[in-house]
Amino acid sequence: MRGLTNRVALVTGGSRGIGAGVVRALAAEGVRVAFTYVRGVEPAQALVTALEQEGGEVLALQADTAKPTEIRQAVSAVVAHFGQLDILVNNAGVFVHSPVDEVAPDEEALAHLWQVNTYGTAQTVRAAVEHLSAGGRIINIGSGSNIRTPYAGTSDYAASKGALAAYTRGWARDLAPRHITVNIIQPGLIETDMTPTDSATRASLLQPIMLGRFGTAQEVGEVVAFLASEAAGYITGATLNVDGGWSA
Repeated sequence: MRGLTNRVALVTGGSRGIGAGVVRALAAEGVRVAFTYVRGVEPAQALVTALEQEGGEVLALQADTAKPTEIRQAVSAVVAHFGQLDILVNNAGVFVHSPVDEVAPDEEALAHLWQVNTYGTAQTVRAAVEHLSAGGRIINIGSGSNIRTPYAGTSDYAASKGALAAYTRGWARDLAPRHITVNIIQPGLIETDMTPTDSATRASLLQPIMLGRFGTAQEVGEVVAFLASEAAGYITGATLNVDGGWSA
C-alpha cells in the first residue's frame, strides 16, 4: 500500500477505459474515489457496484467537462459527500480526426475537443484548487501524440494535449508554494474498448512499440497511484510517458 488511505480523489471521465483503470487502482489503495461520466449510466453504476463489493467507497457523478457549471457542481458534490478533496485526476478527453486540408472540417466537433481537453480541464482545476490543501495532487492524463504524431489527421488532438502539458508545467509553478504537485502522464497505445481488433491494423500499431504490446488501463492507473502517493512528493511539473517505448 502507498499510504493513500483516508484520501479522496476525483477522476474525470472515469467510467470506462483509462479512467476506469485509474479509479480501480486508486480504490485498491484505499482511496475514496468519485468519478464523472457523461453518458452510460449502466457502466458507471456497474463500476461502483464492483468496487463497493471489494470494500471501496465510490461515487459516480454525471457531469460533462465541457460544461464548467456541471464540473464545478461535481467538485462541490465530492466535497459535500466525502468532506474533502485531495487528488484530482483529469482524464476526460475526446478525439477528433481532423486533417488540416479537410475541405469542410467539423467545426462543432473541433470546438468540443478544445472545450473538453483544454478549457474544461482548466476550469476543473480552478474549481478543485479551492479545496486542495498541502500535499494535494493534480495528475493530468495527456497523450503520447503530444511528442510523437505518427498518423495523419491528429494535429488538433495532439495540439490540445500539448496545451495540457504546458498547463501542467504552469500549474506546477503556481501551486508549488502551497505544496500541491502537478504532473502529466502521457499514455501511448492502451488496450480499451476503442482499440482496433483486426489483426492487420493491430500489427501496424504495434510495430513502433518497443515492448511489442499495448499497455493496459491498469498500468496507467498504477502510475497515477504512485504520483498520488507520498513517495512522489518531490515530483512536480514532470511528464511520465507510459507507452512501452513508443516515444523513444
